[in-house]
Amino acid sequence: MFTTPPYLQKCDTIGIVCPAGYMPYEKAQTCISTLQQWGFKVKIGKTLGNQFHYFSGTDEERLQDLQIMLDDDSIKAILCGRGGYGLSRIIDAIDFTNFKKAPKWIIGYSDITVLHSHLYSKLNTASLHSPMAAAFNDGGANNEYIQSLHKALTGEKSSYNCEANVLNRTGQANGQLVGGNLSLIAHLIGSSSAFDTDGKILFLEDVGEYIYNVDRMFIQLKRAGMLDGLAGLLIGSFTEMKDTVIPFGQQVYDLIFDKVKEYSYPVCFDFPVGHTDKNYALKVGVEYNLTVTEHGVNLKETSTY
Repeated sequence: MFTTPPYLQKCDTIGIVCPAGYMPYEKAQTCISTLQQWGFKVKIGKTLGNQFHYFSGTDEERLQDLQIMLDDDSIKAILCGRGGYGLSRIIDAIDFTNFKKAPKWIIGYSDITVLHSHLYSKLNTASLHSPMAAAFNDGGANNEYIQSLHKALTGEKSSYNCEANVLNRTGQANGQLVGGNLSLIAHLIGSSSAFDTDGKILFLEDVGEYIYNVDRMFIQLKRAGMLDGLAGLLIGSFTEMKDTVIPFGQQVYDLIFDKVKEYSYPVCFDFPVGHTDKNYALKVGVEYNLTVTEHGVNLKETSTY
């Protein structure tokens, strides 16, 4: 049975932790005040503002901080301050016993894809791929993408539109939405946390990769059968892409198009999800309808959970 955590009510508590990379406390202050303005209480974990080299603490410190939040029944959602790298170092040590009894929304993206995939694959539980703490800064708290997080947390069903792209393949699809950061999804292949993508609408995004490595990761997904039986595919932003001294010879969307052109399911390019300001909140594991036409794209939540 698939589980959707309870939606939040006013005065519910949201915990903030950093289970991966280091984040200065001050960069989360706007996020904290905004969550409070939305009517929520906020509990700050010890890892926010803590630093151990690249990370927000040692593996043990990050594990303990996240575990405390998972086990605290007064906390109804956990917002990860930032991604970076580090969750795969602790994922197998997390005890989800109490979480299974009282599921709560896990919020974030990038390296947090590890948690989304694990929660879906091992615990049959929905989570929120969405902006994190730094996205609230510089006026971001008022944009539609941060507001989409508020709506998702309080149970409002989403319906997102984006413009047509010349590379899109038209069609309709219905299915559970799964996905996240391409590098992490490829990283999890062969592990018990890996997504089962058969019959699903898959979304992918990435940042700071070499173009040839994106090509290699798509080949890995393809060889693992993760692109074969999709209901639909959403390609989000692939930002800050790098090329080699001898150019790869293709731009990133073009190489992705080549990797999926043999399939018949609908494909949308440049969907607003990823490492940019345009990053809608998406409920991983929840049912959606994807409609791709020559005039535009709509992704609509259809779940009755």
